Formats: sequence, structure tokens, C-alpha cells
Amino acid sequence: MSDGTELYTVGQIARRIGLSVHTIRFWSDSGLIVPTDRSAGGYRLYDAVAVARFDLVRALHELGIGLEDVQKILAQQATVAEVAEVHARALDAEIRTLKLRRAVLRTLAKRGGTTEETIMTHKLAQLSATQRQQVIDEFIENTFSGITLDDDAKVVAEWMRELPNELPDDPTPRQVDAWIELADLVTSEDFRQRLRQIASASSVDSRYSYELRSLTLEHANRAITESIAPDSIEGRSVLNQIIKPGMPSNERSELHRWLETVADPRVERYWQLIAVLNGHEPSPSAMPAFTWLIAAVRAHG
Repeated sequence: MSDGTELYTVGQIARRIGLSVHTIRFWSDSGLIVPTDRSAGGYRLYDAVAVARFDLVRALHELGIGLEDVQKILAQQATVAEVAEVHARALDAEIRTLKLRRAVLRTLAKRGGTTEETIMTHKLAQLSATQRQQVIDEFIENTFSGITLDDDAKVVAEWMRELPNELPDDPTPRQVDAWIELADLVTSEDFRQRLRQIASASSVDSRYSYELRSLTLEHANRAITESIAPDSIEGRSVLNQIIKPGMPSNERSELHRWLETVADPRVERYWQLIAVLNGHEPSPSAMPAFTWLIAAVRAHG
């Protein structure tokens, strides 16, 4: 073989490069590598160049590259590097899918559940990043359709779209759970109606939101820690630190209605789920503090 003139039979090539005779014949019949010559008995013979091509096809095949792409490489219609890049990306996607499948199985093993829940869990987790984002985009668009949003509400609506482009390569059961819960939440018509009510109340929000939230978390949480009842005398004192005692009654009533509208645990849960999906630790719940505040406003008028 050193001079490049020696010819090899199918059996010799099979033994030389570790392939079956059937595979050698199949690749030859597929047109990947044509015989260099034939023996007097009609058997296919191949030269050293053909043997090297068989070896290349074997290597590419073991890397998962299909015969169609191999044919392009051999015909110099594509380089090995180009084909390898395409297949590497395909493998990346396959690996992500397998890791996601593993996370779903771990979640199912932990949660148990009915056959229907198992099927739904699998379907939701298998959604692509584009499909996941489409679910959220349609939710936002349908929820706020026909409502004139002020600048603050527009910012919030955009924030509500902030799903990660991809779940992590190795999503935790917590993140799989978060996506499933989020997908269920955004299909709730009652939740959508509550968000529309909150968006419509944004004019009140702009007057109170940030300062009121800060004061509520500071003072109402302290009241909860100290077991101060909202309807007690001490509760009134705490309330006066959050809301000025001199606020007109009509404005106070409006604030009360706004608080009962926006203080919805499902809205807070939405943000917590988005945080989990983005790999962040959710902020502590503000609902106990606002529940205390609403009760205090109701009790003290």
C-alpha cells in the first residue's frame, strides 16, 4: 500500500477500519465511495484513497453526521468544519432537551400526580423558548387590550414579559415547577381580569405606590412581628405612620379600594415565578404586610 497501487476487497477494508462488510457495501451502493476496480470474479476493489474515504465516513458517522451531509463533504459541497458546526448546534439542542426531560422526570417523581398532570407537565416543559415567550406575550396583549396604559403601567407590562430566552441547560425541579405554575396562572381568566382592574387603577398607583409600599413593609411588618392587631389602638398608631391621619375621607376610601384591588397574592406570585425562571431568589412576600394594612384601614376608616 505504500505506493498507493494496492487494491483492497470489501472484507479487507472491513477488517482494517473496524466496519462490517454489510456497512461497506451499503455505503458503496449509496454512492458515497465507488469501487476503484473489480476483480476477475466481479468483486469490488478499492485503492488507498477509497480506504481513507471509508475511514472518514466512519468517523463522521460515529459523530452523528448523516449520510446526506457526508455526501456533501465528500463531494466538496461543504467542509467538515461547516457540517460539524451545524451538528454541534443540533447536539446542543438535543442535550438541552434531554436535560429538561430529566428535570421533568425528577419533578414528576417528587410530585407524583395523576396521568393527566403527568401529560400536561411534559407538554408544558417541552415548549421551546419561542413558544414559552409566545404564551406570555399573548397573555400580556390579551390582558391589556383596549386599556389605555399610562407610562408606569406600560413599564410594568413590559416587565411582565421578561421570561429568560432559555431555561437553564440543567433546569432545577424548582424552575420546571415555576414554568408549569406560571403557564397555569396566565391561562386564568380571573387573573387577567384582576390585572385589567389594576391597570385601570394606575392613576391612584402613581400617587401612592413606592412610598406607600416602603412604609407598609416597614411598619406593618413590625406590627405583625409584635402581634399588634390591625383594629387595636396600637394598630391605629401604626396605621398613622403609614397613612397620614389628615387624609380626606374620600381620598382614604379611594386608597382603600385601590389597596384591595392591587394586593392580590396571584400578582405577587407571578413576579416570584418570573424571578425563579430567571435564576433569581424571589423577594420576601409583601402580602402579609398589605393584608394587615387593608384590615387597619377598614377598621379605622
